[in-house]
Amino acid sequence: MLGASRSRVLELLRAADAALGVAQLAERAGVHPNTARFHLDGLVTAGLAERQVEERTRPGRPRMVYRASRHDVAAGQRSYQLLATMLTGLVAGALPQPARTAVEAGREWGRYLAERPAPFQRVDAADGIRRLSDVLADAGFAPGAVSDAEHPVIPLRHCPFREIALQHGDVVCSLHLGLMQGVLAEVRAPVTTDRLEPFAEPSLCLAHLTTTREQRAARRGAKTRRTTGTNDEA
Repeated sequence: MLGASRSRVLELLRAADAALGVAQLAERAGVHPNTARFHLDGLVTAGLAERQVEERTRPGRPRMVYRASRHDVAAGQRSYQLLATMLTGLVAGALPQPARTAVEAGREWGRYLAERPAPFQRVDAADGIRRLSDVLADAGFAPGAVSDAEHPVIPLRHCPFREIALQHGDVVCSLHLGLMQGVLAEVRAPVTTDRLEPFAEPSLCLAHLTTTREQRAARRGAKTRRTTGTNDEA
């Protein structure tokens, strides 16, 4: 019922002594990492595998790792999607500013998941975007390549929380926006995620980035307009 490739991935998870990352699984299964991630996401949804953040005892960004489910699915599948939906609904309904709170929480997680560069190491915009894409790939967003260096946009071709985002996009998408901002801040990149455009296409979200220099210029322009009493329509 799972198909040959997905069954093979599940067999490798069951045979492993410890949780495996996407790259490890892809190498053992002889498939592309995106293909391995696709099957792993399917196994997690089916309750046959578990996804967790790797526990690290040394510096460096923790990976998303996978292991075969420890419990028989027939005895009662864990519904993390239901739990996530319930908690997201609670945040949306109980907090006065749920989107703002979600952005702040996302930034903290982004800082945690990012691999901090060495002291005095300079990270340019391209390297910062690469580091961000690595984190997004590990989290299951399937980020695409950035084609425009002056106005970078990262295409995100898979949302791991699509069903919940369709119900509570203000919370879920704000959480993702904050996560990206936190990663870029932690790696000291001269670029940040300005906005997230959810579902530009049914299976595509767009992360719009801007340089910190452009942000400073925009803030100076806004301050000047307030001081002089002018606006864009004057």
